[in-house]
Parts: sequence; C-alpha cells; structure tokens
Amino acid sequence: MGKISDLYQQRVADGKLTPDPAQTGILPYMDRVLAELSSAPSGTEARPKSRWRSFFGSREEVAGQAQVKGLYLWGGVGRGKSMLMDLMAEASPVPSRRVHFHEFMQEIQAGLNAARQRGEQDTVKPVAMEVARKVRLLCFDEMQITDIADAMIVGRLFQVLFDQGVVVVTTSNRVPEDLYKNGLNRQLFLPFIELIRERMEVVELASQTDHRQGRVAGGQVWFSPANAEARSEMDAIWAELTKGAEVGPCVINVGNRSYELPAATNDAARGSFWDLCGQPLGPADYLALAQRVDVLLIDEIPRLSSSYYNEAKRFVTLIDALYEAKVRLIASAADQPEQLYNEGEGSFEFERTASRLREMQDASWGADRA
Repeated sequence: MGKISDLYQQRVADGKLTPDPAQTGILPYMDRVLAELSSAPSGTEARPKSRWRSFFGSREEVAGQAQVKGLYLWGGVGRGKSMLMDLMAEASPVPSRRVHFHEFMQEIQAGLNAARQRGEQDTVKPVAMEVARKVRLLCFDEMQITDIADAMIVGRLFQVLFDQGVVVVTTSNRVPEDLYKNGLNRQLFLPFIELIRERMEVVELASQTDHRQGRVAGGQVWFSPANAEARSEMDAIWAELTKGAEVGPCVINVGNRSYELPAATNDAARGSFWDLCGQPLGPADYLALAQRVDVLLIDEIPRLSSSYYNEAKRFVTLIDALYEAKVRLIASAADQPEQLYNEGEGSFEFERTASRLREMQDASWGADRA
C-alpha cells in the first residue's frame, strides 16, 4: 500500500499536478486513514458504543478496538478536494468505492423504495448492510444535503455503516455545521452533524488557489461561431480542467432512470447541446446535473427557432438550473446569446435566458458557489 503523499509527489514530478502547500498539508491526514485501514482487522471491526446509537435506533452491542476515524475535508470550490479523493481511492489498501455523494444518495433512496416494497420494517439497515458488504472505505465527493428525504435518513444510514466498520472520507464545500442549513425540520438533522464530528476528522483545505478556474478565470468562456477554432479553444480549456485526472462518461441518475454525458472528471463535465437538450429531459434531470458539477462545457449550441421549440425549452430549463446553482458555464455556439433565438414562438421568453448567459460569462461567476 503506497502513501497518498507518494502518489501526489509522483504526479507533481510527472507534471500532472502543480504543487499546492495547502494540498500537501492535507496529505498526512489522508495517509493516517490509509495506514490505520491497512493495519486494522479485516471484516466487521469491533467498535465502541456510540452515544448516538440509541438516537438513530441501532441496537448492536459492540466493544473493543476503536474504529478507524474517517475524514471530512472541506473548502472552497476548485481547491483540489476531488483530486485528493481520487488519490485516496487509488491508494486504498481495502475494498473501496469513490462516488459522488448525490449519486450515492439516489442509489440509497432507490434501495429504500425496494425495501419498502418488500415490506421491511427497518428499510435503512438492509440497504446500509448491503453497502458494507461490498466496501470498507467509502470516498464521497461533495457531500451536500439539500433534500429533506436525504436529511431524514443520513444519520441512521451512516450509523449503520460506521457500526459495520465502514470508513468514510468525504469532501464538501461546507463546514459540517452548514450542511442542510435552514432546511425543513433541521433540528432532526443536527445529531448527524455531531456524528460526523465524532466519527470523522474535520479538516479545512484552505488553499488560496482555485485550480478549477485555471485559464478559465478571467478568460473567454463563450466561443462563437462554433467552428474549428472554437472547438480548439474548448479542447484546450477541457485539457486544463482535467489535467492529471481520469476522464470517463458522466452518468446522472434521477430516480429510477439516468442519462449520460460523454466526458466528466471530478467536478467538471462536457457534452454537446444535443446530448443535453436533444433528449426528453426535464427540470429534475438538470437540477441533478447542476448539483453534480461545478463546471459544464457545452459544445455547438445551434441557432434556435420554433422548429426547435422543445429543444429550446429544455435549453432554457438547463440554463435556469445552472444559473441558480452557480455552475461555471463554458460553451461554443452558433452566435452570441442574444442572437440564438430571436424569432418565432418562445423568442420573447428567451430574452431572460440570453441575459443570464451574459451574466454567466463574468470572470467571477461561480466563485461564491456553496
């Protein structure tokens, strides 16, 4: 089992990463987790009884060796948290899974629905036990709680996972106390925050550098017309954003269905206009995407008209979702925003979208994404 610090230094030596003092300051915390996992007994570990167990309803009696303490890594967007999470999963000495937190919770909600249909009285425990049978280390990217359905079950879910010896390492843009802030019935969520503090080491990645922005910060993010030169510019930005990271398809799960973008890595994704608006997607699909990524590249947005009415409506909905979530948008298009849809049914309503597209081109757009 190699250390994450060794992997990091190798990436720097290969030119895949630019060294960042704040990132290197986090490496000992991550090395500690892997070292303890490597030396801990395999299988379900003996654990001290948690004072939150009675609150969450778990009755397992355990004693003995303390569980490996996980890690909650928080900080602003673009500071390298997702990249460090990739290294954690790569270096893990035990069965692990690296997954975006939103995607994981959608899987959990689907499992809970299946358990209800089977008539299970405790729907959370069998779902959590199934997860625990497969992995000992869960690496979550971007923990955020915005849905009351998730807020009401995460405490019980994580307690069972911890009881089964699963170690959790997660990133977040928020300190634990700001999770589900101002949410409905938040008082019922507060014990989960204390559980995080008890079972995970909370560390801030306080880098002054936004690696996500790179050449994007202050640079051009709208390219028209969508010709070969625009494609080359988009490719160059994508190469900058994905430097040193694994690239693969981006699967967005929404309930019991999903859709896919051709390329994604950590908190950035890329697809064409037709990938996003040429299929029957709706608000829930675009909201899920906006929660999944901090940066979205859209290639070849065409001129729109009444003959593309459905596609135009989807594009408006997509931009609304990206705008509200403060997602950084980079795009190539047939024309400037105001000229994309200026005649036919729906053109008047598109004026707001054009205005938002202009606002989203500002160099500071997305800097305050929560």
